[in-house]
Amino acid sequence: MKTLKVVVVIIVTLAILSGTGLFLADYFKPKPAGIRIDTTPTSSVYVDSQLLGRTPLRKTLKAGNINLRLIPDGSASGMLPYETKITLEGGIETVIRREFGDSEDFSSGDVISFRKNAEKTASLIVISMPDNAQVSLNGVARGFSPYKNSTISPAEHQVTVKAPGYQDRTMSVSTLNGYQLSVFTKLAKTGQESGSDSPLPIPTSTPAPQTYVVISKTPTGYLRIRTLPGTLGEEIAQAKPGEKYLYLETDSATNWYKIQYEVSQPGLPNGGSAHLH
Repeated sequence: MKTLKVVVVIIVTLAILSGTGLFLADYFKPKPAGIRIDTTPTSSVYVDSQLLGRTPLRKTLKAGNINLRLIPDGSASGMLPYETKITLEGGIETVIRREFGDSEDFSSGDVISFRKNAEKTASLIVISMPDNAQVSLNGVARGFSPYKNSTISPAEHQVTVKAPGYQDRTMSVSTLNGYQLSVFTKLAKTGQESGSDSPLPIPTSTPAPQTYVVISKTPTGYLRIRTLPGTLGEEIAQAKPGEKYLYLETDSATNWYKIQYEVSQPGLPNGGSAHLH
């Protein structure tokens, strides 16, 4: 009987130790991380260069650092892919939202996640691009990014981030005791900075049509260009048939044409040997 009792005790003890070992192994086993991605428009999701799926997407991954790449369906029409590095926390779901614009300046988005606090209270940190944006909690301005609140109550809150020249961004988040809620948000430009004067339109005018003098054939094979109308004017050049000069005016006394010669030096050819064109 003693032998039987010893065997039973040993078997029971081994069973207890085995169960405890399995419990501890499961307890200390790294917890997986969650990731949820929403984009506008729909995008292909790559994690560490591997296609994970298409948005909207919700997956469980190994905790740690990942390289995330989002390629929007409209990338062929000019939308640029989005790339970033993210640290996934075990037992925590990280939320990524992205609205693609025609360029990076006009795109917006958020990365929201939790991290364990050293204290058992709730806390919030808001980081933005651009920096120094105004941060409001539940409709009340609280400060500027990077903004940190270590006394926030564990509850649902509305966070609004705004900056001059950028579109406001508002999100609903929930804070928890023992965790720091991290919010990184990128604002999209509005296309014109707030408070700046609108650029004045530059006045334009339609240039008047220009008239030219075309040199005709002459017995000498050229036409003298003079500084004054008539033969008393100093000869400054000789124009060949077919050459064209900008017409300025006609001298009423001699009927000679005044032309623009080499832009800065006007001359006067004989009107009888030239015609308007």
